[in-house]
Amino acid sequence: MSLLKVLRDPKQFSLHVEMCPPRVDLPLEQSVEAWIDSNRLMRKITSLGQFVFLTDGAIGRREEPNLRHVMINLGGEADRARIIPILTTKHSLEYCLEFASRSHTLGFTSLVVLGGDKSDDTPRCVEHAYELRLLIRENVPGITLGGWASPHGGRRQVEFVLHPEYSADFYMAQIVSHYQAPAVEDFLSEAERLGVNIPGIFGVFYYRSASTNTLNMLSQFFPVPVAELKRDFEAKIAPEEICARSIHALLKRGVKNVYISNLPMATATEKLARIEARVKELLVVS
Repeated sequence: MSLLKVLRDPKQFSLHVEMCPPRVDLPLEQSVEAWIDSNRLMRKITSLGQFVFLTDGAIGRREEPNLRHVMINLGGEADRARIIPILTTKHSLEYCLEFASRSHTLGFTSLVVLGGDKSDDTPRCVEHAYELRLLIRENVPGITLGGWASPHGGRRQVEFVLHPEYSADFYMAQIVSHYQAPAVEDFLSEAERLGVNIPGIFGVFYYRSASTNTLNMLSQFFPVPVAELKRDFEAKIAPEEICARSIHALLKRGVKNVYISNLPMATATEKLARIEARVKELLVVS
């Protein structure tokens, strides 16, 4: 089943994973371990019929190029239709257009195109990501394109999605949590009222701790509920439970498509299974 068919299914809950390729500057031993772990995770997720969203320089990190990572790591064995590369505008225009064309030729049927974080001085090849999507649509008409939206932005973000030149078949939503329910409700209400007709997939972050330094760093890239996280970690609430509660909160509000970001690579499959099981328990209780 294609990504769009899954995202458009109003009855089926779908849970997917966003992951980062290994960093290019890791020491050899750590690099080998990272490649093995990411190989294992991608194989597991795709074998379960779920999708992997593969980042492009997440929060300014120098990562292995995501297409190269998949080609070397998985070769021809993986279902590439279930691996969704993410492309930011923080490359040359020539690189971006070649990337889209090559990914489609290699069997990747979907591509998310977004602006990218502004944590460094790397320039964007276009001012707005939709401009790049328009160009890719002209050059690679057969590829499914994903855009970007922030549920923290309310009506204005919904208007971006509705713009005639948004040029996306679905949108990938920024990280949200159950601590931020009012913002999510406002976004969803506006999306319904204004008639957004493309599906979205909402992000949930796997917070591993309430480290002040980590939360402050993450706050540079998306709204982080620092006080609430510190309270719950101090109360010994497990990371899997916090993540499951955020997914459950989205499901209660009608969101059917969710991706988890920041799972620890070495134990990701086990933690994902525990999170899924806990979400099912919460659904029964509610």
